[in-house]
Amino acid sequence: MILGQAQAQACLVVVHFTAEWCAPSKYMAGFFENLALKYPDILFLLVDVDEVKGVKDKMDVKAMPTFLLMRGTVQVDKIVGANADELQKRVVAFAQIFRQSTEVQV
Repeated sequence: MILGQAQAQACLVVVHFTAEWCAPSKYMAGFFENLALKYPDILFLLVDVDEVKGVKDKMDVKAMPTFLLMRGTVQVDKIVGANADELQKRVVAFAQIFRQSTEVQV
C-alpha cells in the first residue's frame, strides 16, 4: 500500500532491509533515521526480512543490510552492506537528480 502511494506520487523511496540478528543493520539504523530526518521529501522504509518474509525474495535481497533507492516502485540503485558514506552519497545524488527533474517539468 505505501509503495502504491509512492508510485502514484512518483515519490523517492529508500528501503533499508534489515534483520534483528544482523549487527551491521543495527549499526546503520541510527544513520538511516538521521537521513530520514534530513530528507523529509523522501520516503524512508525499514523492512525486517524475518517479519515480512516474501519481500526479501521479491526484491532480490540476499544480504543484510541492503538499501534500495526507488522512484515509486522502480528500483534505481542498490547498496549492499553497512557503508554509511556510500549510502549518504547516493541519497544526496538521488535527491538532487529528482529535484532537478521536477524543476524541469514545472
